[in-house]
Amino acid sequence: MPRPTPTVVRRLEKAARQAAKASYSPYSKFRVGAAILTGSGKVYTGTNVENASYGLCNCAERTAIFTAVAAGERTVRAVAVYTPTRAATSPCGACRQVINEFGPEALVISVCDGKNRIETTLDRLLPAAFGPRNLKG
Repeated sequence: MPRPTPTVVRRLEKAARQAAKASYSPYSKFRVGAAILTGSGKVYTGTNVENASYGLCNCAERTAIFTAVAAGERTVRAVAVYTPTRAATSPCGACRQVINEFGPEALVISVCDGKNRIETTLDRLLPAAFGPRNLKG
């Protein structure tokens, strides 16, 4: 799958920053936004949604992916994540596993309020991942 152009990467980063504004994070006050580029070229966004029962919270990355899947998408080409921090934060383990389901070689971009950024691929963040390929006979 071709790497997104710098213009598309900037668009994803901007969409992730915008998505964070809709965050429902009354407990942590940690507003996270994500934007994903799908195989069809469409961009879907998501934000973190917290719950008083902390185990029921959902991360921005998974919210974006689940929204895309509900719209019929099945491929993730890139994920941009914004956190309101001085250093960029990469996706958590649960999000990495969900990204792997739909984009095992997806580009992952993490941006923040500082100059720091992370730009890598999912297979580097989650080497030797378990996924759909492992379940084929």
